[in-house]
Amino acid sequence: MNVSRINRVIENMKAEGLSQILVTAPASVFYLTGEWVEPGERMFALHVKDDGSVMLYANRLFALNGNVDVPLTEFDDTDDCVAILAKGIDAGKIGIDKVWPSQFTIRLMEAREDIRPVLGSRPVDEARMLKDEEEVRLMLESSQKNVEVCRRTMEALQEGMTENEVQEIYIKIASELGTSGPSFEPLVCFGANCAEPHHASDGTKLKKGDAVILDVGVLWNRYCSDMTRTCFFGGEPTEEEQKVYDIVYAANRAAIAAAKPGVKMKDIDLAARKVIEDAGYGPYFIHRTGHGIGLEVHEHPDCSATNETIARPGMIFSIEPGIYLPGKFGVRYEDLIVITEDGCTVLTQ
Repeated sequence: MNVSRINRVIENMKAEGLSQILVTAPASVFYLTGEWVEPGERMFALHVKDDGSVMLYANRLFALNGNVDVPLTEFDDTDDCVAILAKGIDAGKIGIDKVWPSQFTIRLMEAREDIRPVLGSRPVDEARMLKDEEEVRLMLESSQKNVEVCRRTMEALQEGMTENEVQEIYIKIASELGTSGPSFEPLVCFGANCAEPHHASDGTKLKKGDAVILDVGVLWNRYCSDMTRTCFFGGEPTEEEQKVYDIVYAANRAAIAAAKPGVKMKDIDLAARKVIEDAGYGPYFIHRTGHGIGLEVHEHPDCSATNETIARPGMIFSIEPGIYLPGKFGVRYEDLIVITEDGCTVLTQ
């Protein structure tokens, strides 16, 4: 059990007016206890109270007994797990994690009519948002691994390969370099497919002159990396392709230059967006500038036009502006950065 992290969560709970929360997202439970469980259809919950007491509720099939240093209440498939949990919580307001099946939430409300569930994921999300030194080190290592896997994958590109085949090459190299595999399904796009930000890689074959986008990440000691690079295969880019690439890269650099303590996330987004809008491509930048990352690929905070969150040292998030021209090509350039005391550091050099 990580006491310092739990204490940070409790501070956040008090700021939110919460005396108790249920933490159920696997990554969040791991963050606080060091135990990662994918519960599937079974209940798994960590009850945290503002007096510092905690209780982990877990099915015996998870085989945690004796392996955790957190108070543990176990049950099996013949027990009414919600009834067991209901006996351990207090009356009144209780924060419920954003990731918990309604089959448990509704049954808990029926079992305890004296509780008032509210959304309660923010205390943990905000604690996870600020990475400690060990987390920053692991994120840097994960990012460095990813940079190398991405580089080797790009070097392996050959005419006639399919997007799916390049996916497989990336996964193979990631394994060879000792990672736990991709942190998400590698996104490989050729040609006009690059104009679809979330294109699902398919059997499209690589041709000379194609734009190529690789949006990839690896898992390293539970921590995710993520980066995107765009290249042009088999020759020089066209004048338009080079122009769009230069604009996107400039937008990436502008957002990175703006990222420092005290700056709102929406203003970092604006720094990238203004470069693209001033160049006349505003309608073709169709997503936010970035997202938080750590134990999960997408976590708090996002770097969007509406996010008022203020950047603080320890935050790690992506900077990934893009321009997408339907039927033609697209360009995206993504780095991960960590906010430092006086600016930021790029992890994906």
